[in-house]
Amino acid sequence: MTQPAPTMTTSNTPSSDTIIHFDDVIKRFGDLTVLKNFNFSVKQGETVSLIGPSGSGKSTVLRILMTLENIQEGVVWVDDDPLWHEQRGDKLVPASDKHLHAMRNKIGMVFQHFNLFPHMTVLRNIIEAPMTVRGISRAEAENTAIDLLEQVGLADKAKSYPAQLSGGQKQRVAIARALAMHPKVMLFDEVTSALDPELVGEVLNILRRLAETTDMTMLIVTHEMQFAKDVSDRVSFFEGGVVAEEGPPEKIFGDPDNPRTRAFLQAVLEH
Repeated sequence: MTQPAPTMTTSNTPSSDTIIHFDDVIKRFGDLTVLKNFNFSVKQGETVSLIGPSGSGKSTVLRILMTLENIQEGVVWVDDDPLWHEQRGDKLVPASDKHLHAMRNKIGMVFQHFNLFPHMTVLRNIIEAPMTVRGISRAEAENTAIDLLEQVGLADKAKSYPAQLSGGQKQRVAIARALAMHPKVMLFDEVTSALDPELVGEVLNILRRLAETTDMTMLIVTHEMQFAKDVSDRVSFFEGGVVAEEGPPEKIFGDPDNPRTRAFLQAVLEH
């Protein structure tokens, strides 16, 4: 059934310092409702970690923001613009492909499995999107790529191919590739889960440095609890398609209010 177009009011538009805002969002996969009247906001420059059991909706939030998954009801706002809708007077109508394309340029995402192009060198993997999507000159794209490779400790791998890299190196290249698009928001979806344990630290150190040295907004789905505690301004515990509890990391990890949060952390930290 087609939903009526939402009407914009002062109560459902985000505040000026909010860069991500989910307003009563419902997301279903068939008969399964993954997000239930979901409300969630992230401020400009904030680093927020999403934790919780599998299937609680964490990665779905990121996939909605990347426009990989649509929503059934509600409105998602990114940088003062509706993501899955366009404004027509005081109504919001379904977004056109052109609008979605423009919104994607504001958001970068790093996935679990790197998604590098195997037939391209590391340098080419990083410069391809800035050149083709943003129309940046090759010289400028290469200068940016080399600078980013230096930041992630891989300046000597520019001419290598993904098959010649370790998993941790591939993930660091994927981070550099996302940063090359100069997104306003960076999304990280379990970026260490596919790595051998000895390689996890090198990737987490890059994310830690980003959180400490930039004002980029970062949304991180992770099962690395110590990392979430170290880098987050706020931690959100997901349970059954809603945020069951959220707060500063010292509160969530030190003295959570929700018994489900306590049980989850106890199980994870004892594992």
